[in-house]
Amino acid sequence: MPPDSTGPTKDVLTFYIEAGVDALIGEVPVNQFAAAETPAPAIRTIREFPPPPREANGSAQTPASQAPDEAAMAARAAAKSAKTLDELRSILEKFDGCALKATATQLVFADGNPAARLMFVGEAPGRDEDIDGLPFVGRSGKLLDRMLAAIGLDRTSAYIANIVPWRPPGNRTPTPQESQICLPFILRQIELADPDILVCLGGPSAQALLGIKEGITKTRGRWFTFDTNKREIRAMPTFHPAFLLRSPLQKRFAWRDFLAIKKALDQR
Repeated sequence: MPPDSTGPTKDVLTFYIEAGVDALIGEVPVNQFAAAETPAPAIRTIREFPPPPREANGSAQTPASQAPDEAAMAARAAAKSAKTLDELRSILEKFDGCALKATATQLVFADGNPAARLMFVGEAPGRDEDIDGLPFVGRSGKLLDRMLAAIGLDRTSAYIANIVPWRPPGNRTPTPQESQICLPFILRQIELADPDILVCLGGPSAQALLGIKEGITKTRGRWFTFDTNKREIRAMPTFHPAFLLRSPLQKRFAWRDFLAIKKALDQR
């Protein structure tokens, strides 16, 4: 009998894929509940695989080759060297200091209009974004599109990015180290885009960009000042669309925030 392509087997495989499982680590299964004295099949470790290719200067540029502090310093230097958004994207595509790059399908840099006056920054890409290479294209992205449409805007009226441009395995929350390594790139991205208004989607984005310690429930809808290194602009935290999908009653507060954003745009 052929395997069931629509039954439990497919469901299990789909779960593994969405959880970030993309490779086998052994040729035979290991029974973790077996007695401790039962010898387990040998499993190849990363150390047994060939070393990564080296750059022209002879240094191996892999996520494991740099300590987090060194990776963050390399990120700051690399981000600072970008003169345009295209250069920044190219630099990010070559940057190997964040281990998330090794597990993600591709870089998720930005979407929308880089010349727009309004910029949204979320936390990290999800599964759909990892597949398409664009931020906010899944269910939360569709909700963001509807929220923009409600105030007469669309993606041609906004520029959209994330703190972390690679999908964490299983859509887990990026670690503080991963966020800090990627932070110089999004800061430079904001500086180069030079929007008039910055909107932080969710608490992690607001905390990373605005230095906010309080939760998003207490800070959403409030105006803050953000220094782009060129000028000071207005910034507002609001609920992430993914949170609104889980908590639809909070949409009324997000609606107030978007009305305030629209009013601020109309004032200039």
